[in-house]
Amino acid sequence: MDLNDGQIYEMQGSGKNPYKIKNVGGVYSCSCPAWLNQNAPSNARTCKHIRKLRGDAVEEQRLASAGELLPPKPKGAEDKKELPLLQGEPWDEKQDLTGWWMSEKLDGVRAYWDGKQFLSRGYNIYYAPDWFTAGLPDHPLDGELWIARKKFQSATDIAKSQGAPDRWKDLKFLVFDAPDVPGPFEDRVKFLASAAPTWKTTYTSLVEHIACTGNDHVRAELERVTGLGGEGLMLRKPGSHYERVRSSTILKVKKFLDMEVVVTDYEPGEGRHAGRVGALWVRLSTGVKCKVGTGLKDKDRDNPPAKGSIITVKYQELTDDGALRFPVYVGPRPDGHPNAAPPTRKKETFVPVPEPAKIEKVTVAVAPPAPVAVPVTPPKSAEAPKPKSEPKPVPASPPISFGGSTMDTTTKRYFEFVDGSSSKFWEVWTEGTDVVTQWGKIGTPGRETRKEFTDAAKTQKEYDKLVTEKTGKGYSEKPRPA
Repeated sequence: MDLNDGQIYEMQGSGKNPYKIKNVGGVYSCSCPAWLNQNAPSNARTCKHIRKLRGDAVEEQRLASAGELLPPKPKGAEDKKELPLLQGEPWDEKQDLTGWWMSEKLDGVRAYWDGKQFLSRGYNIYYAPDWFTAGLPDHPLDGELWIARKKFQSATDIAKSQGAPDRWKDLKFLVFDAPDVPGPFEDRVKFLASAAPTWKTTYTSLVEHIACTGNDHVRAELERVTGLGGEGLMLRKPGSHYERVRSSTILKVKKFLDMEVVVTDYEPGEGRHAGRVGALWVRLSTGVKCKVGTGLKDKDRDNPPAKGSIITVKYQELTDDGALRFPVYVGPRPDGHPNAAPPTRKKETFVPVPEPAKIEKVTVAVAPPAPVAVPVTPPKSAEAPKPKSEPKPVPASPPISFGGSTMDTTTKRYFEFVDGSSSKFWEVWTEGTDVVTQWGKIGTPGRETRKEFTDAAKTQKEYDKLVTEKTGKGYSEKPRPA
């Protein structure tokens, strides 16, 4: 069985929670430890769950056609799982940033141009088409693949794709540093400003940095950027050199939202946290579940909040799936609520939030694709581009042979929820013992998830439960759009 581009399939493994198999541009990934811990490019990895889904013969054919292997790691980084890049630390809201260089932090994918290809922080190749990289120099550039504000998920999906070059036309490569150029930050910026026009590339622009006049300037700029839908700011220390480590010479400034959620389960810790809680599984008021692993201190992992208790988390925004993006544990809700856990820590006024393990976003203001001009003024509009076309209706699939049985497909049921600025659709159907859902904003193709069950009775029970949950949240069943 193959997955469509962007489709997710849930398969039960040995643990309590199912593993998620995803196809992004022909590259299959799995959330199981066996796939995640392989020391190979993402397109050259597989696992028993992907093989069970697709079959050994098909998987071997895909692996045989995998793209080029990774180049040797930089000197001194042979034993590291990640590329050694300059990474920032959170601002403590007290340090005086007068004279620092400030730029916008936009949602994108950290990308390192090694002179021949794009590499991720996790040391995977981003398979950009030749026409996208044409004109780029043969020396390293540090930057980010970016589309627009609030388009992080789309940028990630395109960067991870393979064999779908047309999708890259929506991306830009935003350069903010030249790692191998010696000297302070100001010299590296001058080098980029003089070199960029010679690249003659349509899809590359430089980051604009402005001098910070004080902490009030930082806060005012943060309000302006986040008001336009931006993520936050980056501040670079004047005279700083490029260090291939996490450094206090570059600071991240973000705003976060609070939410109260219910603890539903624990995920065991690994490594230093073996034998205690590694993360909390929580449920939002919408019913969506997600994992919170950041912000937990040792005492929280040893004595976690009770299941069913209410805790407070900080997060940046909601993902397309309705989950929390960059959730951080703050503490239990000590307000006398019958389900509130007893307080175990003081509420912090500032919660440092590290970036995800594999992708870091970096601030930028870009010029339109054309010969590069520096400095580049920040974008004035945060409006996302309108979808190019209405989603095409997906006909009910014919019976599929899988695992020696024939799976009948039920008719799709289509629901909509429109309330103020929210305009979403959701549909559900079954394929044998799979429950399939597709959801997203009305007017977009949306995303699809499958969940596998062991028998028809459990499949029907899950199907009925999902329909009841959605109608209870205000979704109304309607005819599928033509």
